[in-house]
Amino acid sequence: MNKELLEAMEILEKEKNISKDTMIEAIENSLITACKNHFGKADNVRVAMNRTTGDFAVYAEKEVVEEVEDSIMEISLADARMISPKYVIGDTVQVPLDSKKFGRIATQNAKNVILQKIREEERKALYNDYYSMEKDVATGIVQRYLGRNISINLGKVDAILNESEQVKGETFRPTERIKVYILEVKDTTKGPRISVSRTHPDLVKRLFEEEVSEVHDGTVEIKAIAREAGSRTKIAVKSNEAGVDPVGACVGVNGARVNAIVNELRGEKIDIINWDENPAYLIENALSPAKVICVVADEEAREAQVIVPDYQLSLAIGKEGQNARLAARLTGYKIDIKSETQARETNFLAEDPVTEEVAEETTAEEAADEAVEAAEEDVQATEEAAEGEAEA
Repeated sequence: MNKELLEAMEILEKEKNISKDTMIEAIENSLITACKNHFGKADNVRVAMNRTTGDFAVYAEKEVVEEVEDSIMEISLADARMISPKYVIGDTVQVPLDSKKFGRIATQNAKNVILQKIREEERKALYNDYYSMEKDVATGIVQRYLGRNISINLGKVDAILNESEQVKGETFRPTERIKVYILEVKDTTKGPRISVSRTHPDLVKRLFEEEVSEVHDGTVEIKAIAREAGSRTKIAVKSNEAGVDPVGACVGVNGARVNAIVNELRGEKIDIINWDENPAYLIENALSPAKVICVVADEEAREAQVIVPDYQLSLAIGKEGQNARLAARLTGYKIDIKSETQARETNFLAEDPVTEEVAEETTAEEAADEAVEAAEEDVQATEEAAEGEAEA
């Protein structure tokens, strides 16, 4: 029987992740409960269990007295000396109790104590397992629709994908495997309650960590992310190691890495840009694929004025303002986009914007023109002087 008990505890430890020590403690408590039901009280009852062999002993600690008034708590000197002749008045004697003589009700109560402890420990182990996965990605199997919500099996427990956390237009079939982001794990009396999401921006971040080894080991860092689930995501990446192209690492050979993530997100477009500590350059990158003429950023007010060519205005703003909206979320700046013509009309641009290279070329050309003009004037002056001398 003791061997079977130990085997049962080992099975529970493997399958339910309940430690053997916890089970032994539950058995000890159940025996104490049985004693209380059988004798009426169990304040002096002790249980000793051998964790190696599974043998256990139940005994009551009784005080040696001359005249017994409470047979549960006291023992006469004569009876004590039958156990051992060394006992005297005032000593404490450990009197063995036969657990086999416990009544049916006491035994049933002891069984219930053990079962309750198993259920509590199983629930606690499940909660701890999934609590450690909070704010991470897990693969789940679609079980069924619960109204507009979806039940997702995560292995040992089912999670709920609420309607508010679903991507509009996404539909799933039962038994389909999908990636979900674990939002929250709550401990309840019925077990852990897990909420998951398909719309959270960190879902994309975690997918990149799984797919891109450079992101996983920290060589490439995702500095910011902005997402409109089901449509488009923008992420800004930075390399922490010289010689590593962060955008190229995330895209992969022939786009293999980013395409794997796009497929998991059911065709959601992903823009990957270079992070820059200079807000003007960061905003310019964030507005890609649109070309930018100039950016004036106010770091204190967190506002930026952006000028783009007339033919790039609609591209910079995006469909229903999506490109500008995502760029603003990504950078944390309020972005005001104007076309080149609008900027001139509002006197934001006093003259045609030029780059440094063009400016340098213009300055060089002007200097050359001035030198030529000066040389021509010198030649003309010389010729006039020669004519004057000839006349004289």
